[in-house]
Formats: sequence, structure tokens, C-alpha cells
Amino acid sequence: MGKPTPSRPKSQSGLDPGLFVTATPIGNARDITLRALDVLGHCDAILTEDTRVTSKLLAIHAISRPLITYNDHNAARMRPAILTRLAAGERIALVSDAGTPLISDPGYKLVREALAAGEKVHVVPGASAVLAALVISGLPTDRFLLAGFLPPGSGARRSVLEELKQLRSSLIFFESPRRLAEALRDMCDVLGRRQGAIVRELTKLHEEVCRGELSDLSLKYSSEAPRGEITIIVGPPESAAPNLDRLDALLDKALAFMPVRAAAELVSDALGLPRRTAYERALTLKESAKDDH
Repeated sequence: MGKPTPSRPKSQSGLDPGLFVTATPIGNARDITLRALDVLGHCDAILTEDTRVTSKLLAIHAISRPLITYNDHNAARMRPAILTRLAAGERIALVSDAGTPLISDPGYKLVREALAAGEKVHVVPGASAVLAALVISGLPTDRFLLAGFLPPGSGARRSVLEELKQLRSSLIFFESPRRLAEALRDMCDVLGRRQGAIVRELTKLHEEVCRGELSDLSLKYSSEAPRGEITIIVGPPESAAPNLDRLDALLDKALAFMPVRAAAELVSDALGLPRRTAYERALTLKESAKDDH
């Protein structure tokens, strides 16, 4: 007689009990971490938005685990049962159709309730359409905001864009192909002249990145809607040229009684300018003053 198959994975799998928020590829199936494969291969069950999508990924990596549908439609009904299983010491993985769960995907309330119940929550980081699109866009990465999906109606969409207009950061949006042209037109009208990038089908066979001014991108996509998953990156507002007369006037006053660096810091803070701009201008004024003498 053969040995009975254990109902749960062996303890040497190394998985602690708890909820594992696990990132999966956004396109290329090879973009999955070794740790994610360990979790998916040894957990007690996998929560997934669409079992068909997750089944394909598991088949590629020769993994077979029980799948449980968990999405916006059944989440409220499913959470109590999931929390009961976590309380019993099970190891449950949460995945989305693509990328990192909780980023425009269900799961936030489950994580909150699991933490409130004292259960362990682990994160298994990996692919993210947000970061991948930002990095490949060529736009500033030091400060960015994920704005998610904009409202489908132009009026509501413009209202949201007005709220975001003053932020000095790159903005990241998800959009459907059929609304892309309308969204870009509203962005041009509300956000003004800015650099942007349309990132389509990231890491997939037909990956495409179009970069340029929003007005040019709007014109490009006005005639035909593209296909596939689309992420829009909009650069921060362009900095206005500093008022040199005002800058020089304040620097002259400050340089009369303090060193160059201190004067530059004081004036840059007062005018809201980069300190490098004020410092370089202060050096120029200091040298000019020496030459005059």
C-alpha cells in the first residue's frame, strides 16, 4: 500500500501561517519571483480574481493548488470564510489577474480585516504595471501618484484632473482603449502643456511605448483606438522661468550681510525656486560685484 497523501503541505515548505499577498506577472509569465513560486506551490489555497487566468499561470510553472474565486462581486460574502481558515492556521495566497494585488484590484478589505483579527499578512513583491510603466516612460520618477482609472464621463473626469493639476509629480492613470482619445483630450485641456507616455501591453509580445507632448499623443490616438492594457504617464507641470529681476534684487540685499550659500538658501525658500538656481545666480552676482571694484 502506498503512503496516504497529506491533506496539507509539509511543514518543511517553510511557509508560516497567514495571508500571502503575492505579485504575479503583468504579461511575460517568466516575470515571477522564486519566492512567489514557493508560496503558490505550497499554500493551502489561492484566492484569485479569475480562476481561468491563474490556472494558466500555474500550469506554465507546473503548480496545482486549490483555487478560490475572490473578486469585487463575492468579496463581502467570501471574507468570513477566508478569515476562519486563516484563524485555523492555513496559508492562503492572494493574487490578482496580473501584477501586485490591492493596486486597483480587490484585497484591501481582506488585508484590513485579517490584520484586525490578529492574523499574519505577508507580502511577496514582484511585477507591477505602475512601476514598470513609470520607469520605461522616461518621465520623472522621484515623485509620482497613481490616480487609477479616471471617471468615464468627461465632466467628472475633468473635475478629477483639476484636483490633480497643481501636483508637481508624475501622474499615472489606467485607461481603457476605447476611452483613451477622450481622456487625452481632457488632459490636454485641463493639465496644459506636458510631456506624457502611453504604455501598452507591457512585457507582452506587442509592447509599445509612445512618448511626447500630450497634444501630440492626443492627435495620434484620435483616429483609432489601440488594443490591449494601457497605462498613461503624465509628467509634472513644466517649471516657469524664474523672474531674474526679482531674484537678483533679493540676492543683492541678502549678500550684503550673509555668505553666498546662506543668501541663496534664504532667497530660494522665499521665492520657491530650486536652491541650485539661486546659488548659481548668487555666485554670478558676487563675481560681478568683484569685477566692478
